[in-house]
Amino acid sequence: MGYFRELPDFEFQSPFSTYRNSREEYIKTKNLFKRMKLIDEVYNNVTNFDRYIIPDGVRPDQVALEYYGDQELDYVILITNNIINLRDEWPLGGEDFYNFIYRKYGQNNIQNIHHYETTELRDANDKLIVPEGKWVDSNFTVYLNGVAVSPVKSVSNLAYEFEENNKKTEIYLLRPQFLGMFINDMRTAYKYTVSSQRRDGKTKRGSY
Repeated sequence: MGYFRELPDFEFQSPFSTYRNSREEYIKTKNLFKRMKLIDEVYNNVTNFDRYIIPDGVRPDQVALEYYGDQELDYVILITNNIINLRDEWPLGGEDFYNFIYRKYGQNNIQNIHHYETTELRDANDKLIVPEGKWVDSNFTVYLNGVAVSPVKSVSNLAYEFEENNKKTEIYLLRPQFLGMFINDMRTAYKYTVSSQRRDGKTKRGSY
């Protein structure tokens, strides 16, 4: 992925004393602790983004290829949507989704009740009494004009996980005209500031 080329390097003293030739022998790795986050002013400006619904089974690199013409720009999509854990924060497609359900609940339990939630309830004047989608006990009851009403429905494990997975399909893509600015800002953010450990803008060295 192109993202790893953008990350700065970190050199640490080799811990393998048996194999190193001197104390000055270092191992170079990528500094995975460096991470860029869009400032709120940019993220909250809707004119900078296009709403996008991820098709079933489509990966970030495929979205990047479609939208930016370069699959290695998948990291732009992940960063601008603040996605850190791809496995948990990107929607599962078809077969992967059902495999996840079976592993989590077992084949015989996927239709069992996960929780109960409210259905919308309004009075005769269309005033909202109970909003939809609030988690409640199965016996939740309200009184409307002196009559007990139970605006409750059960939600199965399958329905719950399907809805949670579906929420992940909506993302926002940084418009291509802002792509160059974003990458330049990211490279600036990833440069090391002057310190005793800094070797150059892209490399820092430490020891133990």
